[in-house]
Amino acid sequence: MSEEKEKIQEETKKLMVKWKSKRGALIMALHEVQGAFGYVPWDAMEIVSKELDVPMARIYSVLTFYNFFKLKAPGKVIISICDGTACHIKGAAEVIAAFKKELGVDEAETTPDGLFFLQIVRCLGCCGLAPVVVVNGKTYGKMTPERVPEVIREWRETMAGESV
Repeated sequence: MSEEKEKIQEETKKLMVKWKSKRGALIMALHEVQGAFGYVPWDAMEIVSKELDVPMARIYSVLTFYNFFKLKAPGKVIISICDGTACHIKGAAEVIAAFKKELGVDEAETTPDGLFFLQIVRCLGCCGLAPVVVVNGKTYGKMTPERVPEVIREWRETMAGESV
């Protein structure tokens, strides 16, 4: 067994202790796993299945039904673009298209360099700033397609000193 797999399984076992005896805890347990790893690794799913006595098929169907869950490790910089009602009306589609074009990825994908992950969300709770984009917790209100390259450049510079 690889060191990485062993680490994931050990950590997941620790996380499952509090969910083991709780009926209907699958989604909350998966949230906790994703919180620990940034996504839900296959090796963690195996432990969740065993510890909660839930078939792998059920776990996989939950993970693929809810778009919040990620099956692959996201990039270091998570770009969340709101496409809720207010943002949609104020031009979110054009902002989404600009990010996709600038990064060369589609929704729920990570750039080849592993730096950026693009996700579309239904509401960020900042309707007065529509359209809104949140990048690693930093909010960009009244976003326009023209500002997208500037945001990408800012985060490339911010992350330049960190290993990806």
